[in-house]
Amino acid sequence: MKRLAISSLVAPLALFALAVADEPRDPSAPDGLRPGGTIGETLSAPPMARQSREPGRRVLNYPEQPPVIPHTIRDYQVDRRSNRCLTCHSRENAVDAGAPMVSISHFRDRHQQVLAAISPDRYFCTQCHVPQTDADPLVDNEFRTVDQVLTEMLEREGEGGGQ
Repeated sequence: MKRLAISSLVAPLALFALAVADEPRDPSAPDGLRPGGTIGETLSAPPMARQSREPGRRVLNYPEQPPVIPHTIRDYQVDRRSNRCLTCHSRENAVDAGAPMVSISHFRDRHQQVLAAISPDRYFCTQCHVPQTDADPLVDNEFRTVDQVLTEMLEREGEGGGQ
């Protein structure tokens, strides 16, 4: 009886060991945004995209979109004691710097109470605003701006005979 109990335990372990031995030691990793490689291999990151060289502000694609940053912010210090962005974009400095002033929405707290200074909720600019780069899209995108959607709707209504 003991032999039967031991063999019933050993047989599945032996089969498991054989199955594990057949698996490759370093299986290929699933392809994500950066294809190739194995689970144990570390591939180098692709080169950083260049900062866009188009001057001026970009057109917003949808209402309430945070504007992108049209200039480099390399080595800008933004922490709880200092915010380099405000040297140009603050209410006091925007006119002299020729920069757009921080939106009035940044002077309201989460309860919509108007504040004298920028709300702590809106103090860390790069939470919402990002530099524009010349990077190729990582995935296919069929995004259409509000203007494109409205134009298509008007064209469809015009084709329908105005009914």
